[in-house]
Amino acid sequence: MEQTLRPRRDFAALEVRRLQAARLFAQGHPQAEVVRRFRVSRPTAHRWFQAWRRGGAAALKGPARAGRKPRLSLAGRHQLAAALLRGPRAWGFRTELWTLERIAQVIRKVAHVRYSLSQTWRVLQQLGWSRQRPARRAQERDEPAIARWVRRRWPQVKKTPKG
Repeated sequence: MEQTLRPRRDFAALEVRRLQAARLFAQGHPQAEVVRRFRVSRPTAHRWFQAWRRGGAAALKGPARAGRKPRLSLAGRHQLAAALLRGPRAWGFRTELWTLERIAQVIRKVAHVRYSLSQTWRVLQQLGWSRQRPARRAQERDEPAIARWVRRRWPQVKKTPKG
């Protein structure tokens, strides 16, 4: 049996498909034709047909958005981005290091919205922010001393299966 992939959560493509079905209904094609052409279930085709009969093609248009509206609006996100660009010290933190906890506190102060750390991370990703790590090692790093420590001290402090 041949299996085709249907668009998933592509709301524009799903709407186009429903509107094509409306054209078929308007031309007098039966629901069975819609089932066959678009590979939808009979109840789906029937639901589309009933909606089309009640309100025409406009009744088959999709909703504006799916899911719950975000607690932090687009304007709130712009405010947050501007607030974060001021830096952590402007918000009373002692160092110039942003952490998720600190950013969550700033969101609470700026937008009066409480987010968990994972939600805070999602908001940062939506703003186009990413984790930053140093590109280089410290200049003070003493490679020979590290190698000596690994050779001499590490075997003494390392736990072994024998105890």
